[in-house]
Amino acid sequence: MSRLHSEHHLVSRIGWLRAAVLGANDGIVSTASLIMGVATASAGPSQILVAGVAGLVAGAMSMAAGEYVSVSSQADTEEADLARERIELETQPEAEYEELTEIYVKRGLTNELARQVAIQLTANDALDAHSRDELGIVEHMAARPVEAALTSAVTFGVGAALPLLMVVLSPASVLIYTVATASLAFLALLGAIGAKAGGANVWRATTRVTFWGAFAMALTAGIGALVGTAV
Repeated sequence: MSRLHSEHHLVSRIGWLRAAVLGANDGIVSTASLIMGVATASAGPSQILVAGVAGLVAGAMSMAAGEYVSVSSQADTEEADLARERIELETQPEAEYEELTEIYVKRGLTNELARQVAIQLTANDALDAHSRDELGIVEHMAARPVEAALTSAVTFGVGAALPLLMVVLSPASVLIYTVATASLAFLALLGAIGAKAGGANVWRATTRVTFWGAFAMALTAGIGALVGTAV
């Protein structure tokens, strides 16, 4: 007797993984960029630290609020579609059955087999069949506003704390270089971890995250230097 083949698909992680990577990446990039912008404007270490902490708190709250609002909008849309589907299943079940059959025919089943599948799935759980195959709403992709908000806020805070730690540990004379180097290393590590967790290409993800992080920090540092010179 052969053993059942067990599979573990990484797509089930996509909800929290997206929020986690986005939060940590924004935390590192925005805080490091803010620190470098303030530092190149000739601010002192205490001013840089205050600006960085303020950026951490404001950024974490902004990420949480933004994720909650956007994912809540997605959840509202999903619920509205499901409510509409419930009504249609009650008022015009035959039309919904034909619609489901047509979906399976378009996916490659014969008309007869598609009808059999539609009949069995409708008898088992009609709403589940339509939500999955007609609306594309599946459990692991469903909107979870609170989870997304908390994940983004926490990971943003963790990401932002890393450049701030460099401000505390680094001598003032090399602060900009230390923050820049350490932040890019953190971004590379984040890209590798995110890619590994999601089963993606590690090198591509690491390069992408590091490049855009370096670009953002360089741009902000340049603006800070210009403003500092002008003032």
